[in-house]
Parts: sequence; structure tokens; C-alpha cells
Amino acid sequence: MTEGLNYLTKEKFKELKNELDFLRTTRRKEVAEHLEYSKSLGDLSENAEYQEARGEQANVEDRIIKLEMLLKSASLLPDRHSDTVGIGSTVMVRKDSEKLIHKYHIVGSEEADTTQGKISNLSPIGMALSGKKKGETFTFKTPKGEVEYTIASIE
Repeated sequence: MTEGLNYLTKEKFKELKNELDFLRTTRRKEVAEHLEYSKSLGDLSENAEYQEARGEQANVEDRIIKLEMLLKSASLLPDRHSDTVGIGSTVMVRKDSEKLIHKYHIVGSEEADTTQGKISNLSPIGMALSGKKKGETFTFKTPKGEVEYTIASIE
């Protein structure tokens, strides 16, 4: 787990908080019941169901710890309306070799999901966009080489 701030949108913060509440209450109880049942099956050294329940318990507890740390160090992204790109910005960019415009929302790394157009502020394109203004051209490295984009708009 990285130290420092984790940037989250209000929606993602709420989603993670709900997951944590579910794990602490419902999921812990389910795992405890599964563990008790598997203990009743007999010899624990050869009881595959018991071993599986223990692994399940460890996974739930690990996730709870991760979520607690993440939420504790979370910094909520403000509704950003600025003329420069930063975390929370929604940016329309055009690859200079194409006419197609791409829309990206700059978010913290925990929330990044390229299929939804959410890119991390720590990704190569996220770092290249940071601090730029509408109309500016920027480049960043990809596995296929350097790519050049122009910022069409910032929301």
C-alpha cells in the first residue's frame, strides 16, 4: 500500500465505505458461520472445507484492513472547474494524427478504469496532462513510442 493521499471521487468514497460496512457486518458473520460449520466436520488437519474457510476469513480481513487504510488517507476530489487540468478534471483531447476526440476524467489511482474513461493522475497521460490548458499540445511515451495530443476542452 502506498503512503500518502489517495484521491477519490465522492461516489467512489461512498462505494468503498459501503463495501467496508458490508464486510464488517454481513460478510464477517457469513465467514464465521462457514468456519464453525467446517470445524464440525471433524479432523481439522485433513478438512479441506475448514482450510478454505480460513483462507476466506483471511481474505475478508485483508480487504477490511486495506479499505480502512484507504478511506483513512482518502482525499475527496472537489467538483473541479478550472482552466487547467488537474485531479478531478474531465478533459477532451484529440490525437494530432486523428480527428477522433477522447474524453478522460482524471482520478486517483485507486479509481482508475480506462474502460470508463477514468485515468489515473499518476499514469503517463495523466501526468502529461497535469497543469495544461485548453489548446495546448502535449506528448507522452507509450509502448509504441511518443504520442502527441491537443487539449480540446476542460470541464
